[in-house]
Amino acid sequence: MNIVEFRGIHRSMDRGMEVLHGIDLKVEAGEVVALLGANGAGKTTLLRIAVGLLHPHRGTVRLFGLGYEEGALEIKQRLGYVSESELLLASSTVEGIFEVHRALFPTWDSSLESRLRRRFGLSGGRLRFGTLSKGKKRQVALLCAVAHRPELLILDEPASGLDPAARRELLEVAVEALNEGSTLLFSSHHMQDVERLAARVALIHDGRLLLDRPLDELRESFTLAVLPTESSVTMADLRRVEGCLGARVSNQTLRAVFEGTPQAVQADLAQYSKFDGLICSRPSLEDFFVETVEGQP
Repeated sequence: MNIVEFRGIHRSMDRGMEVLHGIDLKVEAGEVVALLGANGAGKTTLLRIAVGLLHPHRGTVRLFGLGYEEGALEIKQRLGYVSESELLLASSTVEGIFEVHRALFPTWDSSLESRLRRRFGLSGGRLRFGTLSKGKKRQVALLCAVAHRPELLILDEPASGLDPAARRELLEVAVEALNEGSTLLFSSHHMQDVERLAARVALIHDGRLLLDRPLDELRESFTLAVLPTESSVTMADLRRVEGCLGARVSNQTLRAVFEGTPQAVQADLAQYSKFDGLICSRPSLEDFFVETVEGQP
C-alpha cells in the first residue's frame, strides 16, 4: 500500500514563480525515504503539501489512500510532523501543548509521553514554549509528533541548528519510532543522518525529481570521474556521454557523475582518446549529492 502518493505536483509561490514542476513520488508502508536537494529545491514545499499546510496548484496528493478533501481529520490523526520552523505557539506552556495533543489524538500513548518527557527533561510543564532553547523546542515538537504512535512520520530538517548531542538524541527517537512500524519521509542536509536512516533517496533539483533510487544502489551503481582541466575535455564533452548525471569544474579539475561502476565507466570513457588523466571511483553520498546537484546545466 502506498502511504504517500504525489501525482504531478505543481506549486507556485510569489509572483507566479513555480517551485514544484510535476513531482511524482510514492512511499510504501514501512519505507524510509530521504528527500535530498539544495536550499530552495522544493523539499519543504513538497513536505508541507504532504501534511496539508499547502495545497498543490496542480496534481494530487494522497496519504493512506485518502485525499485531504474527504479525509483531512483521519490523515492528520495518523501522521506526525516535525519541521525546522516552529509551528507551536510561543505563548503556550509545554503542559498546555501536550494537553491539546492528548485531546486531538485518540491513539495518544501516555506511557510513551512520560518516558520521552523523562528522557528529554521536560518535567517543567508550566514553562512557556517560547522561552525554551532551540533543542528543547525541537524535543517538544518531536514528542508531539510520535506520542500518538503515527503510521507516518514526516521530518523536515528536524535536526537543523542542533548541537551533535541533541541531533543524535532526536534521531534515536526517530529510529525508535521506525522500530514501531512507522513509515518515514524526511529531509536532511546531514548525509550521515541520511545514511543511518534511509533505505531510499529522492533527489529534488529546481523543483523536479532528478533521481529516485535505493540507497544501496547509489552506493554501488554510480561513479565519480575526475580529470585535469588542462586536458582537451570540456563539460559539454562529459555531458554528452551516456549515463552522465552532471558535470562541473572545481579546484582545477573536471568532475562528473555517471551511472555505472568505476570499471565500466573507465572502459566507456577510454573510447575517447582525449580523456587523459582520468580517475574513476565510487563517490560518497555527500560527493554524489554535491557533484550531481552542482553539475546540472
